[in-house]
Amino acid sequence: MSEVERTIMNLPRRDAPDKLRGRTKYTNDRMDSTTLHAALLRSTVPAGRIARLDVSRALKCPGVRAVATAGDAPGLFGIGVADHPLFASDTIRYIGEPIAAVAAETLEQARAAIAAIELEVEPLAPVLTMEEALAPGARLVHENWRNYEILFEGGSRRGNIAWEAKAMRGDVDAAFARSDVRIVESTFRVGRQNHVPFEPRVAICSWEDDRAHIQTSTQVPWTVRNVTGRVMGLTPGRVRVTVPAVGGGFGLKFDATIEPITAVLARKTGRAVMLENSRFEEMTTCLCRENADIRIRSAVAADGEIVGREATVLMDCGAYGGEQIFLTTMTAHTLGGNYRLGAVRLTSRAIYTNTPPNGAFRACNGVYNTFALERHTDEICAELGFNPIEFRRRNVLGDGDLGATGQPFEGEVLRPMLDRMEGLREKVGSARERAAGRLYGRATTVGTWFIFVGPSSATVNLNADGSATLVTSGVEIGSGTMTQSLPQIVAGQLGLDPRDVIVKQADTDAAGLDVGVGGGRTTVSIGAASIEACVPIREKLLKTASEMLQTPPERLTLRNGRVEIAAVPGSGATVAEVVQRAQSISGPVTGTGSFTAKNVPAMAGCAMGHFIEAIDIPVFAVHDAEVAVDPETGHVEVLSYSVVQDVGRALNPLAIHGQVQGGVVQGLGYALHEEVTLGGEGEIRQSGFETYRLPLALDAVPVAIDLYEGAPSMGPLGTKGAGEVPILNTAATVACAVANATGRLVREIPLTPPRVLRILRDREPALPHPHISADWLQNTLD
Repeated sequence: MSEVERTIMNLPRRDAPDKLRGRTKYTNDRMDSTTLHAALLRSTVPAGRIARLDVSRALKCPGVRAVATAGDAPGLFGIGVADHPLFASDTIRYIGEPIAAVAAETLEQARAAIAAIELEVEPLAPVLTMEEALAPGARLVHENWRNYEILFEGGSRRGNIAWEAKAMRGDVDAAFARSDVRIVESTFRVGRQNHVPFEPRVAICSWEDDRAHIQTSTQVPWTVRNVTGRVMGLTPGRVRVTVPAVGGGFGLKFDATIEPITAVLARKTGRAVMLENSRFEEMTTCLCRENADIRIRSAVAADGEIVGREATVLMDCGAYGGEQIFLTTMTAHTLGGNYRLGAVRLTSRAIYTNTPPNGAFRACNGVYNTFALERHTDEICAELGFNPIEFRRRNVLGDGDLGATGQPFEGEVLRPMLDRMEGLREKVGSARERAAGRLYGRATTVGTWFIFVGPSSATVNLNADGSATLVTSGVEIGSGTMTQSLPQIVAGQLGLDPRDVIVKQADTDAAGLDVGVGGGRTTVSIGAASIEACVPIREKLLKTASEMLQTPPERLTLRNGRVEIAAVPGSGATVAEVVQRAQSISGPVTGTGSFTAKNVPAMAGCAMGHFIEAIDIPVFAVHDAEVAVDPETGHVEVLSYSVVQDVGRALNPLAIHGQVQGGVVQGLGYALHEEVTLGGEGEIRQSGFETYRLPLALDAVPVAIDLYEGAPSMGPLGTKGAGEVPILNTAATVACAVANATGRLVREIPLTPPRVLRILRDREPALPHPHISADWLQNTLD
């Protein structure tokens, strides 16, 4: 049996029993009776200048041990551009922005002291929408935007445009000028989506040996380390970050704004300090999936060839650029990654507004771009008379085709996946009879995502009892990677039982650099680093066992916790015995490995302002859904759902099935229920579970799943990340099915009953909306 065969299994989650019994210790379980509680003074206006801030009364309140303001952490941070302060110092840019923090003996005392702080603000006229932000003469959300430190060269910036990225290949103008093409144009709008992990953001910091030690619920311990050092003027080596169990993330916990506050307060008090968001704070100041406007035009020949495409995506980043600046990169790979295009021009802009900042959310940018692209594709088919599935089969990317940035794709993947979906549809059958008099619709969509690679490291130590310890900066956020796939990979390399591989919790003092858990990268990047770490361990084991067994190393194999003579199962010695011998004669049995992007080439001059110009590991998905639409109530019921997902190689099929099922349900929430709306001052109205409609148990739909293996991948053992992509197509598939059921254009989600009724009665405002002029959208292409 090969290392690959030994690796593949349906390994149960080792953390499940403790989580089910309530024994798991999360970050807020780590506080003790000596830990101080922190609370934040947050802005109640969306825009203004701080005229006066007096904390003297707060310092005299009972139990108060420290108050922190912008002067205690003056540094700016960000992605691409350093535009984000830890506390507002002179300018307020959104409702909920932190202005001061208090540490006190109890949370009640901290909140009472917050109420005692004297704050005077001169209000400014807020810029609440992207239309307002881009209007001629608009007030600048960041007046001094030109003075910010640029952390990544290449992006275009001006006024309220925080970042612009472009992808261009071929002569787009010539393609649209051809006399033999039809031009189809569509405009789409999506709102914000809240992550709502059950555990809110929380951090505890203590000041030890003149260093900060932060325990936090995060996906990015090294980012927390670096941001904390930056805003406090510390070298990053003076910040240690450890990560207890994390109660869900979905991208929200890429944020690193509360941890530095605890570090500031811990340094001022000499005590451990905990800051935990309330549910209200979590809902109203969180990094939502951004709202966006998408405009797509395609020039299509009579035979169905897409000879040209141009698109503009406007992304509301809120008050600070943050992750949205990075996410402008994604448009080239999501809008430009499904189909073969003759010429293409894609523009993505992150826009400042006086609203709470937005951020990464599972398949960030890709979910709404896939919705827009697949709806646009169906509109092409309707206007030109093509069968939607056959049009996709004809035009999807194949071996050697170029993406929007000129990247050549490898292998035929999407066409055979569409064929597999046909087989899955036949196997599942039709649920049409369950529509029972309602309007019935069905749709199949395709999607392209990618595995974000980036640097990772791993150290593996073999213990005297034959077990192994894996030390990384990876974080378990619920996907099972740290408890399932990584133990499987290490065990497969060393011939161990995965249950004998212990994965240490992330600790930046003990493990090397890792860019964080997200983008489906953990199994790929840390898995590859772990395999490299196992190489010297295997060599040392086989060399030592060779001497013990008087057998050449090439005749030995590692399996079942033993070093055996290859042709004689059960022979040889246990790994524990070999490790003990190796330790006595040559020292510890350990290895370290690293992995990073391989830098697949893009075409020169095709990508501008992109953090990732080409994708190392593309990953594809094909989804199919049947829906029934009640014409009286507007309610949409999903009757059946099927997924064919490109996984490269499935190390743990059962775990991947769980990710697909969960991702689809989360996507159904985005498609049908979840709607974040802003009030007249730019505040988020949905402040708790009572007002934010999440999918409930009765909304969950069983998903028929076919895991497509064998597509090219540079991932370890041929793997690709499987946790990110399941949500990618869901909104697109449901929206296309609803459009087919109703015979109406669907250009905005979520498809709540009131919106569906407006669509049915032709009362849904045609996009662009009345407050967004056609000229404004046209000008975004200039």
